[in-house]
Amino acid sequence: MKELKFILLAFFVLAADKAFSQNTIAFNNSKIFYMGRIPMRDSAAELSWTGASVIINFIGTAARATLNDELGLNYYNIVVDGKVARVIKLSKGKKEYELVSDLRAGTHKLELFKRTEYDWGRTWFYGFNLNGKLLASPVYKHKIEYYGDSITCGMADEDTTGKDRGDNDYENGYASYANVTARYFNADMRCISKSGIGVVISWFDYVMADIYDRAYAHDTARWDFSKYTPELVVINLFQNDSWLTKNKEQEQFKKLFGTTPPTPEFIISHYQQLVNNIRAKYPKAKIICALGAMDATKPGSPWPGYIQQAVAGLHDKNIYTHIFPYKNTPGHPSVKEQQAMANNLIGFIKQKTGW
Repeated sequence: MKELKFILLAFFVLAADKAFSQNTIAFNNSKIFYMGRIPMRDSAAELSWTGASVIINFIGTAARATLNDELGLNYYNIVVDGKVARVIKLSKGKKEYELVSDLRAGTHKLELFKRTEYDWGRTWFYGFNLNGKLLASPVYKHKIEYYGDSITCGMADEDTTGKDRGDNDYENGYASYANVTARYFNADMRCISKSGIGVVISWFDYVMADIYDRAYAHDTARWDFSKYTPELVVINLFQNDSWLTKNKEQEQFKKLFGTTPPTPEFIISHYQQLVNNIRAKYPKAKIICALGAMDATKPGSPWPGYIQQAVAGLHDKNIYTHIFPYKNTPGHPSVKEQQAMANNLIGFIKQKTGW
């Protein structure tokens, strides 16, 4: 009897190995779901923006991916069945990476999530090597697009030392309020965000209006907006403007304004122009013009008022203002504070959309 059990066990093991044989999946396979603004190049998909993700459903026990990282600075979350299984840091150049192994035999959802923003470099994805079989791609209930700065990127959200370091080691876009909110609503998400960016001034020589429509921020190629139409757009900008429009010694201030700070009318008109540009791309979307939750929203700040005036002047019933509560702590939002922002935004979205 024991011999028979051993033979049967060996049979099932061999059968499982055969069922889950190695299967090479090219980047352009129609069953792969790409989340994010991801251009398709000749031989690979190009991931640059925060939250750019490659997602599959498969039946099997292990998966590897062939990736080429531009600078060797990007981090990725490996998400299995809705939970972060591990974090990997890519090395520079083309290499095959083990994503997951020794999974229980069965159906799984696997996500390769870019947690670092585009200035840490691009990653080219060539395909998967599965110990298993690819299934139909995931389906999402809603579509949300974000335009934001370091808060939306999740900059320094994992720095628990209080030093508020903006290094790639401490940036986790997966914990950003934007991504937490999208996951809550089972939404396909796009995240056009950059630490330090503003509406009228940034810490560098371009603003959101210069890149909002680009496939990759540091290239002139325009994104094809027909590829993705969100139901909801969330804009969370002005934090950097609130600092830099007062800093007369900053290089970009001198370049743009000389010695005279911009007027409220100038700031409001530029914000309206950005919102109108986005509205032109998505005529039917609901748009939330948000701000927070750093010191641009502290008591006495004029910046919430600028957004309220800008929105009021647009006369669009589907554009709303939402000011996050001021977190009243130093530095960028922590993971916990990002969650609080998400909870706040989720409530507002429910109220305005009925989701």
